[in-house]
Amino acid sequence: MNVLGIIASGVAALFITVALAKSVRRMALRPRVPDEPGGRAPRAEALRRTGGATAVLGVGTATGAALSLGAADDAAGSVAGLLAGAGLVAALGLVHDLKPLWAALRLTVQTAAAVLVVCLTGLSPAAGVLAVLWIVAVTNAFALLDHADGLLTAVGLVTAAGLLTCALAGGDPALALLPATLVAGLAGFLLHNWHPARLRLGAAGAQFTGFALAASGALILAAAPPGRAAWAALPALATVALADSALVLISRRRAARSPLRDTDDHIAHRLRRVRVTVPGAAVLTAVWAAAPVAAGALVYARLLHPAFLLLPLAGTVAAVYALLRIPAYAPPRTQPTRTGSSRRAPSGAAPSRSATPRANQVRTNTARRAETPTTGAAIPAAAPATGAKGSAPGRGAPAATARTAAGRPTVPPPPNGRPAEAATAAAERG
Repeated sequence: MNVLGIIASGVAALFITVALAKSVRRMALRPRVPDEPGGRAPRAEALRRTGGATAVLGVGTATGAALSLGAADDAAGSVAGLLAGAGLVAALGLVHDLKPLWAALRLTVQTAAAVLVVCLTGLSPAAGVLAVLWIVAVTNAFALLDHADGLLTAVGLVTAAGLLTCALAGGDPALALLPATLVAGLAGFLLHNWHPARLRLGAAGAQFTGFALAASGALILAAAPPGRAAWAALPALATVALADSALVLISRRRAARSPLRDTDDHIAHRLRRVRVTVPGAAVLTAVWAAAPVAAGALVYARLLHPAFLLLPLAGTVAAVYALLRIPAYAPPRTQPTRTGSSRRAPSGAAPSRSATPRANQVRTNTARRAETPTTGAAIPAAAPATGAKGSAPGRGAPAATARTAAGRPTVPPPPNGRPAEAATAAAERG
């Protein structure tokens, strides 16, 4: 396959992706459809979430057309198997966008697709097992980057450009077909995925991108000429994606959280906490990815010694350490301790704060009832004068009678619930 065929395939992928994404965007920007019964998301949100299918169709159509025209020559079988595996992973991701699936099912399908690709590369069994594990790990690492507008699209674009350079430098243009169409498709989709994003890659586009990048790297590694240091150069292309996964796993392990629970602890989330804008986070992450990608491509082209790969690796470790110092989780809320009213404070101890308002309220209500007079209420009798005759009850003298303010004797309130009226009537009869 010549360079003109690669360019033509890329242009076709670009136009197909842009046309499909523009159509889906118009449908998504129509007036919102009311929520369906059962709490389902409206149609516009579902279209935005599955917008990555347009990039999948653009890249897949252009690559498939080039394969049908015999553009890949001897590597047609490997590229066709890679495209089939990536399409299978994308189809599963599209189903996951519409209805979430179990993680075990997704890993099983990704492993099966990776085995299909590795079987067509001619690697030894031991190298094949390592390649399958690498493809599955890198696929999920790139899929985790889809947590901010334009982030995964920009990083995937940079990584695909590095793979394209490695394929051309290795002297096998047929393996550059899928990276070339992927660069064009992601560039076309980035127009609609940049902040504020109108379309999202979703699980379909994210898993397709990650699988295509990882499997293309495995194919280039298997076909690399001797002396290319492909074993060190190609893994460096996935440095940022693996760094994000390591950042998430370490932080969740420290916070005793589930590693499968998706929270706001990724690279872009931490950059946002230090007041970096959403587009700024995407640009910074893409520049971060460009450093190891450029170093890996230069090492693969034998323009740099493999020892130079330690520089971007050390920078990545330092960046992860710095990002770990940015708090990602809110502190747990502590419930105040309540002290029951039945508990008594020890002698000489101050009353607790939770019991003090209740005690004050009880004392206030008691004082109010004691100070507020009621109509017809009895007034205590005055104490008899000292030395008055007949004051002793034992000598037959009548006891002092309680009287009202008018000087009339009072009557105890009856138990019928109307003490004021009954006491007034009895006083008038007396």
